[in-house]
Amino acid sequence: MFTFLIGLAVLVLSYFVYGRLVERLFGPDNRPTPVQLHEDGVDFIRMPRWKIFMIQFLNIAGTGPIFGAIMGAKFGTSCFLWIVFGCIFIGAVHDYLAAMISLRHNGESLPELVGRYLGGGTRQVMRVFTLVLLILVGAVFIDSPAEILDELTGGHLGLIIWMAIIFGYYLCAAVLPIDKIIGKIYPIFAFAILFMAVGLLIAFLFHAPGACPEIWDGLQNNQPNPEAKPIFPMLFITVACGAISGFHATQSPMMCRCMQSEHQGRGIFFGAMITEGIVALIWAAAASWLFHTQPNQAAETAPNLVFVMSREWLGVVGGALAILGVVFAPISTGDTALRSARLIVADIFKIDQSALGKRLGVAIVIFAITFGVLFMRSIYADGFDALWRYFAWANQTLSVFTLWAITVYLASHGKWFVVTLLPALFMTTICTSYICVAPEGFGLSLSVATAIGCSLATLSLVWFIMWWRRQICHM
Repeated sequence: MFTFLIGLAVLVLSYFVYGRLVERLFGPDNRPTPVQLHEDGVDFIRMPRWKIFMIQFLNIAGTGPIFGAIMGAKFGTSCFLWIVFGCIFIGAVHDYLAAMISLRHNGESLPELVGRYLGGGTRQVMRVFTLVLLILVGAVFIDSPAEILDELTGGHLGLIIWMAIIFGYYLCAAVLPIDKIIGKIYPIFAFAILFMAVGLLIAFLFHAPGACPEIWDGLQNNQPNPEAKPIFPMLFITVACGAISGFHATQSPMMCRCMQSEHQGRGIFFGAMITEGIVALIWAAAASWLFHTQPNQAAETAPNLVFVMSREWLGVVGGALAILGVVFAPISTGDTALRSARLIVADIFKIDQSALGKRLGVAIVIFAITFGVLFMRSIYADGFDALWRYFAWANQTLSVFTLWAITVYLASHGKWFVVTLLPALFMTTICTSYICVAPEGFGLSLSVATAIGCSLATLSLVWFIMWWRRQICHM
């Protein structure tokens, strides 16, 4: 219990200490924001800070900090360390600086932003990579909520009807002004997730004070087959949203287009990530206690464990919130993923989005591809499950590109770039090692995969130092 409470305190304190340090590093000022320059009533719409925070939190959270933390708890108490320190020194820094740089460039989407600082070739790669990831997210989060809703209603409507309903909602959310649907219902769903986390925290403090594993008990891997799932690098990919997630940087530009001051940035972006880390830590601690006291539960899936803990500890209200978490939270992730995809395509081809017809034109193409992915899932279920595992890796790999772009931005502006250089090197090593060792990757031995990961990180560092020296010579 002490490990959990200390971690919780460190996360809260980091917002006021490290968050302020990173804010000073960036240096927000009083220049006009994108919405003040380009307000269009569709994507550039003024909204209050509290509402932007709630939307950003739900955009980046969804079920990520719940399912990922529960699966991460199977690795043991090392999960706590990754959530706390990963969230503070990598995730929150990544989210805040990526968003603020986008804010300085009129709410520019992530591929354009990365290309601006890593070059035209990287821009093209990022355009394809990001769009594939967002479309995959949209497809996955049509399929899984539809299956759950079909089960909850006894199959009366049928899976196809539920998928059509969600698909129709996604289309509306993707093309209507952001304040019409997202701006109205997202704060409610975000509050529900926070309420569920707080309720679980209170119940956890009463249920588990004497049986929660502590960090000093050891960092042993509690997976049933630890050799097949080593802590390094598997844990760092499994727990994404609670510590660091590249997907977050695809969502930030939407909120950048609604902010009225740069000084709101720390509260919205750094704060939303710290809040997500707190939610993840609560679920990881609760799951750790459950695995410690009921080892047979470790074989259950994350959604089932959400229902078990919510219903047993929170009663009827907990069960209702659990359903909300595993159904509506992923829907909220899917719709903003496809809205982000629309904005990215519009940025690439310079398509004005003020007219509904043009928004629909872009959205229809994106949704047709998403439908194709869903169709492929119905034929090749196993192949799509493999794609989902690739998504976890792709999500973290996206953060690698973003961290390197932020590092180049900081260095080119004469700022202390070590704050993102070290995270960039670490995540480069993690993502490379994972794809080399994972069964869905190259299946190499852990020692070989780690050596390849470290080598690529070293080459990246050499490249950066050479670039930085050229920059200094030209100053």
